[in-house]
Amino acid sequence: MSIPADAPILTSDAMRAAEAACAASGVSLSDLMERAGAAVADTAWRMAAGAPILILCGPGNNGGDGYVAARLLAERGAKVRVAALAAPATDLAKAAHERWYGAVETLDVDTGPAPLVVDALFGLGLSRPLSDDLVQALRRFDGRRVLAVDVPSGVEGDGIEAWLPPLAANVTLALGTLKPAHVLLPTAAACGHVLLAPIGIDGAAPMRSLPRPKPVTPGADAHKFNRGMLLVFAGPMQGAAELTAAAALRAGAGYVVLDGSERAPFAAIVVEGEEKFGERLNDPRVGAVVIGPGFPAGDELLFDVEAALDSRKPLVLDAAAIAAAIPRLSETPCKAILTPHEGEFLQAFPQLYGSKIDRAKAAAVRTQAVVVYKGADTIIAAPDGRVAAAWPGSPWLATAGTGDVLAGACGAMLARGGDAFDAAVAAVGWHIAQAGRIGPGLVADDLVRK
Repeated sequence: MSIPADAPILTSDAMRAAEAACAASGVSLSDLMERAGAAVADTAWRMAAGAPILILCGPGNNGGDGYVAARLLAERGAKVRVAALAAPATDLAKAAHERWYGAVETLDVDTGPAPLVVDALFGLGLSRPLSDDLVQALRRFDGRRVLAVDVPSGVEGDGIEAWLPPLAANVTLALGTLKPAHVLLPTAAACGHVLLAPIGIDGAAPMRSLPRPKPVTPGADAHKFNRGMLLVFAGPMQGAAELTAAAALRAGAGYVVLDGSERAPFAAIVVEGEEKFGERLNDPRVGAVVIGPGFPAGDELLFDVEAALDSRKPLVLDAAAIAAAIPRLSETPCKAILTPHEGEFLQAFPQLYGSKIDRAKAAAVRTQAVVVYKGADTIIAAPDGRVAAAWPGSPWLATAGTGDVLAGACGAMLARGGDAFDAAVAAVGWHIAQAGRIGPGLVADDLVRK
């Protein structure tokens, strides 16, 4: 499974608007369909490697892309068949069908398979689950190589409905831009290897896939304080904060203070008693503060969160500290990153609906903070509408303590100064890259070792 790095992501409505803008600029929708069909044909040609190809065409424009691909493949000499679910229903699909000079079979349970099946049945316009008859017909092709056009048929493109396709794709060719379904579970896993076909649609979008992490090399004038001084406050479960502090050093912070702990994971980390917490909050060299790892809800946590908010220092809030800070966050002029997992998000934001992207965006607006909505399909959202999607991550990160490590990385990036969204994106990228370097058997401690 893979996703092109730093690629634009558009919802169905945004995609339709982008297509309309193309048409207004002089690029006809028929030209876009021809480009899309050519991209499908190129991909199918490589995947088939000379083997027969079966293209499944639906009645809409996704089916039109399939007819264009069939014609272009036949012109190359490929052994290609077309099976249609129904007659073309749109003007573009009708025109593409008329240019296909081969036979058109009826798609049903008796349709014979081929080594490569191209799924061009339904694209982004799907508004209901597939019929039982079609599900049974598609399941006949289980075990064949499958290329899905834009999204596998049966998937709702905006990631709001968790419909899984009866025929998962080995490769999905995203047309123009990525769609939410490519980066949100459970549908992302059914898309297989995602390729992006640039067909001429404007890629400017506030939502993008995660860029590849870029290591930050300290400048010639670097010293420990201008690389970022971070204050990590330890709760009763001190091991969590120790992981956070160690991760901050590994992620590039120049100076880390672990407050309220009895021990340090590295000798380079300064350990102080909690009586120094208020004094450190007033230290002008502190670039950011992390509160929450290993710190359960209660009056003590609330007191420390209030003190941190009063300091106006940039904050990373994890675990129970998120809900504790919410009543004041939108009214407090400080940069903040929230790092909830699913359970913490639902506790802090119980009345939000829509896709994971929609809910992360709404939470960011409500709190005026950057939200890192963790999980296998992590979403990073800023109050100004920017979104980054981090699918796929590493399944080995599904182990205790890795969230504490991510909080430390966020703190390190935030302490350097600059934009909180960029800091969160960099931290998530670092986190995933570290996991990829370590691989199977990863435990959280491995992420902070060299």
